[in-house]
Amino acid sequence: MRNIVLEFPKETPLQEQSVELVERKGIGHPDSICDGIAESVSRALSREYVKRYGKILHHNTDQVELVGGSAMPAFGGGRIIRPIYILLSGRATTSVKDDEIPVGAIAIEAARKYISENFPNIDVNSYVRIEEKMGHGSADLRHVFENNGIPKSNDTSFGVGFAPLSLTEKLVLETERYINGSLGMKEVGQDIKVMGVRNKDKIILTIAAAMVSKYLEDMDHYRAAIQKLNSKINDFIVGITNREVEIHINTGDDYEAGSVFLTVTGTSAEHGDDGSVGRGNRANGLITPYRPMSMEATAGKNPVNHVGKIYNLLSNKIANEIAEEGAKQVYVRIMSQIGKPIDQPLLASVQVIGDRSMEQRAKEITDHWLENVTDITQMCLNGKIPTF
Repeated sequence: MRNIVLEFPKETPLQEQSVELVERKGIGHPDSICDGIAESVSRALSREYVKRYGKILHHNTDQVELVGGSAMPAFGGGRIIRPIYILLSGRATTSVKDDEIPVGAIAIEAARKYISENFPNIDVNSYVRIEEKMGHGSADLRHVFENNGIPKSNDTSFGVGFAPLSLTEKLVLETERYINGSLGMKEVGQDIKVMGVRNKDKIILTIAAAMVSKYLEDMDHYRAAIQKLNSKINDFIVGITNREVEIHINTGDDYEAGSVFLTVTGTSAEHGDDGSVGRGNRANGLITPYRPMSMEATAGKNPVNHVGKIYNLLSNKIANEIAEEGAKQVYVRIMSQIGKPIDQPLLASVQVIGDRSMEQRAKEITDHWLENVTDITQMCLNGKIPTF
């Protein structure tokens, strides 16, 4: 029997509390750029390992650092003065017996491809400098990793998940995805940060949006683009809720002084903002100070036995499925022990706010996901589950 502890605490669901704060760093934020690259490198290495050996070998690519460059944006143009610097480090299996694996080349190519596919205003050949310093995985961790059957945990760590999202959380998450998805405004870059505040019934979204200089003729054009963006976001939000939501965009702009959030590349990484893996969104894509969170970085860790990745993703899967059964709020925390099978955690704690008649079903869902924990590996390999 797995050690699953189910509780029904007497707690007020977050939606019924007075205040909420929620944040999302969009895909073009320097921290999120590092997360995206780290996960892309992990997937690329995993695919190469599977191609060569039929299984994913030991690696962790969650050490990506971004050092901001320097740029001179100008209406109708602009130029890059110093490129963005990206360092790829971490650990990976670089050889098997006499077979050498070109880990460095694979990592750099994966990073270049990720940037090219997600940032249309970044010339990866001239605006970015990528360096690789990958090392070998330690022998003891490789031994733990290579056990047959259910993988054994590489660490004593925990993962945290919750569901369902509150309205404020959903608005923050979906607004950034909309801006970086179907918005259809080339003037708006990918560096989007959305901060949501709910004070009782009032919701305010404060949005920082990097604007792309070459698509904006002058200050009037910039102001018109901000107004259009505001209008489109309001229209989008109406499709989610009929509650009034205040939208504030680029509140640091000073039109009279001519100081606005103008960029060449659509990201603040071009002018000094730095980034690191794990410093931004948690595994569910949000930063939620009113919810339990793990500080563990999810992106870039290997998807086979690194519980810092697997248990954070698994916890959210379990919480969401229990919430779909009608729970008002679900919190899941899963604790591992190094060297123990990942389907047998030291403890799986599930807290449910809802009807106690759900107890058996909640245990069944938790046990099912633990029994099928390796499904998370395949989802990561195929890019079917977000990690930031």
